[in-house]
Amino acid sequence: QVQLVESGGGLVQAGGSLRLSCAASGRTFSRYNMGWFRQAPGKERELVATINWSGGGTYYGDSVKGRFTISRDNAKSTVDLQMNSLKPEDTAVYYCAASDRVLNPRAYDYWGQGTQVTVSS
Repeated sequence: QVQLVESGGGLVQAGGSLRLSCAASGRTFSRYNMGWFRQAPGKERELVATINWSGGGTYYGDSVKGRFTISRDNAKSTVDLQMNSLKPEDTAVYYCAASDRVLNPRAYDYWGQGTQVTVSS
């Protein structure tokens, strides 16, 4: 199994930037494809971005394309989300998640506790 801990959330003005980080512990980090999700009050959980085990493949939700960048460092067992040009509608709790590419590559089975991002207008 893998344990995930997010950090880096906070309050920022519209147009500003934040960098979220997720630290993993447990099994070998490169075993996992990683993703960032978010959930705003009263809304469904939304996929923000994913990155494959090697870092060679990424995917972004339409709402964040061109503004957010996901990256990982397998040596440090971390995955980051650089968020630029933030908008009030980016306000949400952001979650880091892991998908075991060996056992269950189609599901994100491991989740962090979440970190709050608030963007003021």
